[in-house]
Formats: sequence, C-alpha cells, structure tokens
Amino acid sequence: MKEIWIATTNSHKVHEFEQMFEQDCIEVHSLLELENPVEIIENGSTFEENAVIKAKTLCRYLNKPVIADDSGLEVDAMDRQPGIYSARWLGHDTDYTTKNLEILRRVESAADRTCRFVCAIALAQPNLETRVFVGTIEGQVAWTIAGTNGFGYDPIFYVPSLQKNLSEISEEEKNEISHRGQACRLLREYLHENFR
Repeated sequence: MKEIWIATTNSHKVHEFEQMFEQDCIEVHSLLELENPVEIIENGSTFEENAVIKAKTLCRYLNKPVIADDSGLEVDAMDRQPGIYSARWLGHDTDYTTKNLEILRRVESAADRTCRFVCAIALAQPNLETRVFVGTIEGQVAWTIAGTNGFGYDPIFYVPSLQKNLSEISEEEKNEISHRGQACRLLREYLHENFR
C-alpha cells in the first residue's frame, strides 16, 4: 500500500483525508504520529503559500511524499476575514463556538452575507516540483449556529442550494461539495497519473 503524510495535527482533517484516500489504497500518516515535533512557520500571505510551506518543510524532514492543506473562511462583509488566519483568529485557544458567535455578531446588520471556504492542498515529493490544488465553495453566513456533523466554521456556513448549513449534512455529502473535497479530487486525479 502506498503511503502519504499530511502536515497537520488536526484530527478532523486527518479523518477527512483518510476517507477520501480509502478507495485509492493510500495509507495516511500525520504529524500526530511523530515523537519529535517539526517546527513549521506559516508566514505566507495566501492559502497556497502556506500549504506549500507546510508540505515542503515536512517533506524535507521525512524525505517522503507530503500533502498539506491550508484552508479557511472568507467573509466578504469582514474584508475576507478570518481568511488565512481562520485557525488562529481570536487566538489559538479560542473555541469555535466563540469564533462563530463573533462572526454572527459582526455580520448581524450586513446587507451582504456572502462567504466562501477556500482550500489549497500542496503536494511535495522528494526531487519533484511541488504542486498545488485549490477548491472553493460559495455560501452565506447563516443566521444561527446549526447542526452537529461538522467542525470549525461549518455550523455557520449556509449552502443556499441545499438550504442547510454544512454541519447539517452527512460527511459523504460534505465531501462531494466542500472546498477540501474539490481540492482533494484534483489531487487524487494527479496522484492516479503521477504517484510513485
């Protein structure tokens, strides 16, 4: 079985990637399995730059194929915040219920509630050019927190075509339409042709 490493300590992300790669017979490993932490400094100015930084750093450390995603929520009424700072917006230790309530408060009277999730996945392999695959899903900031299936900002991300928040649909449905699902499909297409 082929294996690929993911430069993340987010167990939710690891689970999503495991599901997506299951049919490809690709075994997923993550930073959670390393005894010694790898210092990764995310100082890029875009999702793509941060994904490449993470993937290349871990690839150099392990000398193995590594993928890294950088993803987040862009709220138009908040000048596309929290954006690349989505995970650490309002502080690393701030829980997502608090973050979601703060976004609801900030857009409460906004005429424009449009937002999007963006995901950039970088694939770094030893001695090969690093590739980046990007997916987005457009939506609106919901009026209330709803649903229990998602994580992060999913409970306030309303999908007009479904008339539901992302956290109100199944994992299978989410993987079909989500920003990470889209980027992962592009990655998988590339891996089918090029993964050694």
